[in-house]
Order: sequence, then structure tokens, then C-alpha cells
Amino acid sequence: GREEGNIRLFNDYFSDKAIYPESVFRRRFRMNRPLFMRIVHKLSGLPYFQQKQDGTGRLGLSGLQKCTAAIRMMAYGSAADAIDEYLRIGETTAIKCLHNFVNGIIYFYEDEYLRRPTPEDLQRLLDVGEYRGFPGSIG
Repeated sequence: GREEGNIRLFNDYFSDKAIYPESVFRRRFRMNRPLFMRIVHKLSGLPYFQQKQDGTGRLGLSGLQKCTAAIRMMAYGSAADAIDEYLRIGETTAIKCLHNFVNGIIYFYEDEYLRRPTPEDLQRLLDVGEYRGFPGSIG
């Protein structure tokens, strides 16, 4: 079940004696482990990413599982139902993970990384485009 999925994920990538080295982590998550953990830590401040217990006391999905599901779907272009086998997350939940992950990234990082370009940014991009033979292009 989901508890085993969380334990497997932790042992494979996040324990002190992780099964997979940093190079594999970087390839599979498209970022290094410390950056991923900073994102998980930041998002864990949001209610959706906090691990909760159900009415029977059984633990729900961890923030680590939810963030991993979202990253894997984006990194590999995986279908939501493909996440279930490894992480033990169903299709509908995987889609919710992705939606909440993206909203959380926008919430926390919009001002720093997702802002509109300044006039200086645009001029620099225009200069680069012209240098590369694409005058008037910013992309």
C-alpha cells in the first residue's frame, strides 16, 4: 500500500544509504537532491502536502510521495496512472498532486523565478537573438 510506497521511495533515494546514487537521482528527477528537498520542505508548509491520518489511524501519502509523483509526471511526461506502480498513488490523486505542486511552486517562487521580464531582461534577450542571427526574437 501507500506506506510501503513511501518506505520504498525513501530507501531508494533519500536515506543515508540510498540505493540510487546522486547521478541517478538527478537523471530521474531532473534536479539534484538538495534542490528537490528544499522544494519538498517549502511545499510541506501547505496543508495538501502534510501527511495526515485517516479515520482508522492509517497514514496518508507523504509530501515526499506527492512531490515525487508531480516531478515524475513532468520529468518523464508520464501518464498519471503510471505513477501507481512505484509510489502507490492512484491516477486521480496523481493529478491532484501535480495540480497542487504547480500551484505551490507558483505561490512560493513566482516573484523570484516566474516574474515578467524587465526591460533590461528583454533587451538582453534581443541582443542574444540578434547575435545568433535572429533579430527581433526574444526566445
